[in-house]
Amino acid sequence: MIDLAPFKLFADSNDWFEVWPELALALGAVLVLGLELFRSKELGRRSFAGPIAIFFQASLLVFHLIDYLIWHHPFDHETFSGLLGQSSRGEVMRSFFLLASLLVSILGESYLRRRKLAGGEFHHLTMLATAGLMLLVQSNHFLMLFVALETVAICFYVLVAYQRDSAKSLEAGLKYLVFGALSSSLLLFGIVLLYGVAVNPEAWGCVPVGVGLDDPLEFGYLSYFLEANSDNLILRAGVILIISGIAFKIGAAPFQIWVPDVYHGSPMPITAFLAVSSKAAGFFVLLNLVNGPFEGMSDFLLPILGFIATLTILFGNLAACAQRNLKRLLGLSGVAHAGYLLVGVIAAMLSQTMQADWVITFYLFTYLLGSFAVFGVMSLANVPDDAEHEFSHYEGLGQKNPFLAFVLSCGVCSLAGVPPFAGFIAKLLLFVVAFKAKLYFSLAVMVVGVVISIYYYFGWLREALFIPRPKFSDEEDGEPDPWDGLKLGGIFKLTLVILTAATLVLGIWQGAFGDAF
Repeated sequence: MIDLAPFKLFADSNDWFEVWPELALALGAVLVLGLELFRSKELGRRSFAGPIAIFFQASLLVFHLIDYLIWHHPFDHETFSGLLGQSSRGEVMRSFFLLASLLVSILGESYLRRRKLAGGEFHHLTMLATAGLMLLVQSNHFLMLFVALETVAICFYVLVAYQRDSAKSLEAGLKYLVFGALSSSLLLFGIVLLYGVAVNPEAWGCVPVGVGLDDPLEFGYLSYFLEANSDNLILRAGVILIISGIAFKIGAAPFQIWVPDVYHGSPMPITAFLAVSSKAAGFFVLLNLVNGPFEGMSDFLLPILGFIATLTILFGNLAACAQRNLKRLLGLSGVAHAGYLLVGVIAAMLSQTMQADWVITFYLFTYLLGSFAVFGVMSLANVPDDAEHEFSHYEGLGQKNPFLAFVLSCGVCSLAGVPPFAGFIAKLLLFVVAFKAKLYFSLAVMVVGVVISIYYYFGWLREALFIPRPKFSDEEDGEPDPWDGLKLGGIFKLTLVILTAATLVLGIWQGAFGDAF
């Protein structure tokens, strides 16, 4: 007689309420796509996909914040038989991705209208990618992690190549597909090695764990198993492959080769989406791994992560100094930011407290605010080719449009870590946790990186604020002034105001993040 009790327990753990934001996003994505198809027949070219998607995501963000801040549903438990794990930090990151998705939709609506691109598929894929990102940061099992990661990757493959009439966008999509497949392969090979050893430990000369867990891909089981067999060569190889796959996703050196080209060719809203959400998800997954199943291999991983962090900071900042194309510059500066965050991950591994984890979360929020403020201004520039945003295109912006120049200045100063902006506090807190963890060499490298970044960030502001644009006719110049005839929509302008204000406010008062620190 077959014992049906395990199957009953599995079903009982399927708490669908815990994933209501992801389910709502998926349904909203289907709704947006369906309405777009219906409306296109009834109302010609007029599309309601953008407004509907923006309203839906804004409402969902508000309800999720109410759920998290007021209703306080239980955290720190597992659902779906260990596939997902709920935590307070995970809830914060779900809000992070909802906010990022909302901002992408707002930027995208303006961008798509000016470029005369279809909006339904764009918002549909953005919402699906966001749902995948939210599941990714809750993953408590390598199977769930890989499925969520590939869901996100497939959406990004299409979004990066969304501007189909642009050769550079298609090239960026192809490169992202190739390198994304490579990183996924590394991750999958690493998971296979861990599974191959953990499912039959005696065959590999390993010590059985004996903790009553029987799923070799579940994080709780692996944390015990890897700690007991931290010297096993195959397990170490699997861990290295998994870390390498994640390093590809976050753009850490020497796996950053795809970043400048993909950022260069992607549509502007998707560049912002990649820069912020993809990086944030990668770091949260990395934190979950090094503080979970890989915790027993800390001594093995610390020097490797330290080397990657140092290389990432120096390469990203030095390579950015040579750039005149602003999308490539922001891509390389994002590489440098990944290096700073890796130092925070190392500090979290050494301190064994939640302080460094919350500093990383705060850093990601400040990076979101600064990045979307900058990309928001860039998306308004009327340049012939979206990929070609050069320093010269921003000459005279301060005289032409003081408001946009102010928003750009605040965003860039925050990314550079200049007081009194939020980015300064984020870097300062990161310096503090690195100092407490006695990472003196990494701290010195971070200081050098920040000094170098000020050079190229302020080079951009110099062009925008202090160099007037030469006055010559369109015939002589070859292209019109990118800022002539610019009209800002009400929602878009309000978004830029909120992003700028938040960047300034968080530089003075950190609220709950300050309390956590």
